[in-house]
Formats: sequence, C-alpha cells, structure tokens
Amino acid sequence: MTTTAATRVDESTASEPVLHLAFELGQTRWKLGFTTGLGQRPRERTIAARDVGAVALEIGRAKERFALPADASVVSCYEAGRDGFWLHRWLVAQGVVSHVVDSASIEVNRRRRRAKSDRLDVGKLLLQLVRYRAGERKVWSVVHVPAEGEEDRRQAHRELLALKRDRARVTNRIKGLLANQGVVAEVTGDFLEWVDQVRLWDGRAVGVGLRTRLAREWAKVVLLTGQIRMLEAERQEALRTSGDPVLERVRQLVRLRGIGINSAWLYVMEFFGWRAFRNRREVGALAGLTPTPYQSGESSREQGIAKAGNRYIRAMAIEIAWGWLRFQPESELSQWCEARFGQGSSRVRRIGIVALARRLLVELWRYLETGAVPAGAVVKA
Repeated sequence: MTTTAATRVDESTASEPVLHLAFELGQTRWKLGFTTGLGQRPRERTIAARDVGAVALEIGRAKERFALPADASVVSCYEAGRDGFWLHRWLVAQGVVSHVVDSASIEVNRRRRRAKSDRLDVGKLLLQLVRYRAGERKVWSVVHVPAEGEEDRRQAHRELLALKRDRARVTNRIKGLLANQGVVAEVTGDFLEWVDQVRLWDGRAVGVGLRTRLAREWAKVVLLTGQIRMLEAERQEALRTSGDPVLERVRQLVRLRGIGINSAWLYVMEFFGWRAFRNRREVGALAGLTPTPYQSGESSREQGIAKAGNRYIRAMAIEIAWGWLRFQPESELSQWCEARFGQGSSRVRRIGIVALARRLLVELWRYLETGAVPAGAVVKA
C-alpha cells in the first residue's frame, strides 16, 4: 500500500515520541497545553506572559509527566497576533518545531452559540496540531515567518502609512471643528494666518478656545508632515545609492508607467522581496484577491474575494489597478478590463477592478521574476 504526500509527517516518524505544545497568549498570562497524541488528556499550565524560562521548565516537566525521554521532539503552535514572531524564533533556537498559525484559518463549530474559553482554545489548538502532524494539512494555514532582516525592512513603509493616516485624522478633525462653526477649512501651510482672518456667520472672529485648540492640532500636522518628508527623503536616498538586490526590485517596478515609489516599495517589502511564489494561485491567494464561491445543492453564488491575505498588498493592488487603467490604457490588461466590464454599472466596474488587480499582481510577479514586461505596457524613459 502506497503512502501519499497528504499522510506524510515531516517533523518526525510516527514511532518517535513527540510532545505537542500549544500556546494561548495573553497580555499578562500565557496558558500552555501539552499532550502526546489523540486520546491523551492535555496537561495545562498557566505562566506569566513572556517568561521563556518558565516555558522551558514546563516543557521539561511535561516530558517527565508523559514519561518521554529528555531528548524527545517538541512540536508547538500558537496563533499569529500581537506577540509577533519573537516567540517562534526563541522556540526554534531551543530546538522546538514551531508553527505560527493564521487564527482566521482555524476551523470552528458552525453552531451560532458555542462555548469559548482559554481552556477550550488550548485544547482545540492541541487537537489541530496533532491532526496537522498526522497529515491533515488543511486544518489550518501556517504563517510563513520572515527572517529578522526581512521583517525589519517592513518598518519604514508601515511607519509612513501610519503617519499619513494620523495626519489625515488630525486634518479631518480640524475641518470638523471649523465645520461645526459653519466654516469650510483651508488646511494649508498658512493655516494659522487664515484662521486669524476667517469670520463666522455673524462676522465674529473664531473664539479664543477654538483658536487655541486649532493651533495645537495644527502643530501636530506640522510635526507629522516633517516626519513624513524625512522618511520619504531617506527612502529616496536608499533607492539612489544602495546596491541592495531587494531595492533593485523596487527600481525595476518603478520603471513601469503607473507604478510609483510608494506602491513599488510596498509590493517588494511586503510581498515580492522575500517570498518565493510557485504559481499565480499563490500570488492571488496571499493577497486575498481570490473568489470564494458558495455551492450547496442547487444554490450557487459568489461571496466576494477572500480578504485572507496581506491587507497592505490588497489595498495597494486595488489602487494600482485604477491607476493602470489611466496610465496604461493600451496594455492588454486594460483593454481586457474595458471590454469585459467597461460598459457595465458602477458595481460591475468595481468587480472588474478587483479582477484586474489580481491579474496585474500576477503580471508584476512574472515581470520581477523573468523581466518580461506586461503585454502592451509602457516603460518609462
């Protein structure tokens, strides 16, 4: 009888003793669950959060409790979240086979009301871990953990996005404060001088309290703008002088008309710079741009895109798709989109943009891997 790839166990053979470990991570406490396999009652312990010394101690005690040798393999899992990947790296350094799991991919009971507690969560994770090791690869999705350098590269553009969001939030607050007085705001470089000159509905100047608050809010805008310009200048300098192969991919994307530095940088640092895609399906799935059909009996409908991938990439892919129609109208992708969705309603066009975003993302991946420019696309001089 042959053994298929779906039933192989990568970490160890089925005859070797293995300790399974699941984490439920909290801000102040961690709950640990141990078992040796199906049918074994889990051993559960609670420790202080981030106490790796206690984790190592409990692993040793669990091996004694289950009569495992001191050198028995340990396989662990925890849900990706606020604690990031540092725990995974520590576990790997201790010789533990660690899996960081996408929490949204874990199967749950379909009943509306279901009990939920940390104890049940740990037990569920342990059961899923045992099944995963037994060959059921679809019980969950394991996160691809980036190297520390690859993760560090993502800080610059994520900080830039956060600063721009913060600035937009403060700017909208300023506009809202003035709109409350019946004034349409002009939030520009001479904003404070403009506030001194603006008049309310009855000809009075802006009140002292509001004027003082607006000055403080404007100081936040100035500070955030300065930080944004500093980050953009650092990025420009790196693109101009650095010989990093990852930045060369950014330069390669920028050569296409319709692709700017912001989108090229994000695409490479979040997606193409450190992941090895095998086919176009992986590219679309990781971006969360794959369809989710629902079919049961005679009922069949589409539920929209999965949205299970990288949210930064998905948002940028949609934005770039609109720009591609504008700046690359003669490309085959733009003509395909216009021919199929261009005459439809606004809803149909939005559906078409998602389809274009996915196909364009695949074409950009091929362009970076092979150098083949998307058909009909124009390269900047």
